[in-house]
Amino acid sequence: MNKKSETSVTVIGLGLMGQALAGAFLTAGHPTTVWNRTAAKADRLVARGARLAPTVADAVKAGELTVVCVTDYDAVRELLGAGDVELGGAMVVNLTSGDSAQARETARWAERRGARYLDGAIMAIPSGIGTSEAVILHSGPQSDFEAYESTLGALGTVSHLGADHGLASLYDVAGLAMMWSVLNAWLQGTAMLRTAGVDAATYAPFARQIAVGVAEWLPGYAEQIDRGSFPAEVAALETEARAMDHLIEESEALGVNAELPRLIKAMAERAIAAGHGGEQYPVLIEEFGRPRGA
Repeated sequence: MNKKSETSVTVIGLGLMGQALAGAFLTAGHPTTVWNRTAAKADRLVARGARLAPTVADAVKAGELTVVCVTDYDAVRELLGAGDVELGGAMVVNLTSGDSAQARETARWAERRGARYLDGAIMAIPSGIGTSEAVILHSGPQSDFEAYESTLGALGTVSHLGADHGLASLYDVAGLAMMWSVLNAWLQGTAMLRTAGVDAATYAPFARQIAVGVAEWLPGYAEQIDRGSFPAEVAALETEARAMDHLIEESEALGVNAELPRLIKAMAERAIAAGHGGEQYPVLIEEFGRPRGA
């Protein structure tokens, strides 16, 4: 059963994101306790009705749900591992950024101390918290997520990815890979077009159209990857590799950095050498899935 708006919440860590989280809980009507090493960061929240806890132990005790958003996982364990902190029976949702191994390790650490634990990742900037555009990912026991789903929903659009505590962190970095790859591709094209006097604002709508079109290929390409079969329904990898040559040659002729397309071309060449030239582009998953030099 989902918890209602009277669920008491504690937020530990009041950086810009932590302040946004606490503010969203207050807006939703949740009794909210906060704690931060620098107590002055709580002033605006206290003015809105939050209670400032004098210690982490007091903060954890005050909230039915404790949300942690601090610098790193070491800080999470340092704060919650203090001798006077009682974690037995506590429900902890850790929204601190880190990697999947740290998430799993911290989950085991918390559970040994008697806490229920969900790991999470915030796919939003502080100003978006409390709106539907803020996507908050969670992983860990589904029953714990479902028990507090409505409370966590005060932060944005929440989802549960699975029982593996590391999934939220993995999705987080996979999302970063998408974000930076799209931006880097746009910057490559922008650098090229600027040599012809085309500014970034003029190119951006065309680039966005291309990005949206490519995104529509993903479900079909995902089916190929999951089947492990890559028939060339659109173009063979060796055809794509020749187009990569055009991009590299054009970039170099214009005096634009060609390191990024050269990197992708090198991966394609390895796949072609391994006999995959007649298959479709997603066959490169084999190259992305192995460490460099393997």
